Amino acid sequence: METVQEYRVQAADLPPRGKTLCVEVAGTEILLCHTAEGFFAVDNLCTHAAARLCEGKLKGHRILCPLHSGAFDVRDGSALTRPATVAIKSYPVHAEGEDIIIAL
Repeated sequence: METVQEYRVQAADLPPRGKTLCVEVAGTEILLCHTAEGFFAVDNLCTHAAARLCEGKLKGHRILCPLHSGAFDVRDGSALTRPATVAIKSYPVHAEGEDIIIAL
């Protein structure tokens, strides 16, 4: 049975709507994205050229890679535009009080 690790982002550290926060969990960079639909968590590296997505822009539910502008849907990690064709991993998140918990 696989153990689920959780990472808590305190309410005071949460990014405002339309912004992101990069956190490291168990040696993996995770990007927490705050959209109008809520919080979502995805891998921080673009699958096309390994650029850090935290340096890109969050537009609605899309995170744009800073290198070649490939877009990913932060709700499920799917690749939306070329040159990105491979999805990034997404992680479940839930609220606990005012904090957000990312499950790995």
